Amino acid sequence: MTKRISEAELDVMEALWGHSAALTATEVAERVPQERGWSLPTVKTMLSRLVAKNAVRHEQDGRRYLYSPAIERADYVGGESKRMVERLFGGKLSPLVAHLAESDSLDAEDVAEIEKLLKALKK
Repeated sequence: MTKRISEAELDVMEALWGHSAALTATEVAERVPQERGWSLPTVKTMLSRLVAKNAVRHEQDGRRYLYSPAIERADYVGGESKRMVERLFGGKLSPLVAHLAESDSLDAEDVAEIEKLLKALKK
């Protein structure tokens, strides 16, 4: 996938990632957050955009299409995380962690988890 997924398209991807089987456009629309207030044609537009971006694949099933993710959520999150760290912190993770610590965004549980990850990396 070379093109970026928009925030709106991400809601559609989350609906697809949250289900193990392929979904119809109607089923995707039912799983998109209600706050969006999207109609079925809007969801179909989002699905078409995602198909064009190779993020979603579709197959015809009679008169309808079934949609499924063409990329794994973990792969997407990994790529977006790397892009964010590159863009905002020059590719360095420590300034991100320092920023989170300085802005009181880390609680004791977060710090313990980071310490656990660092210990595992040192082995």
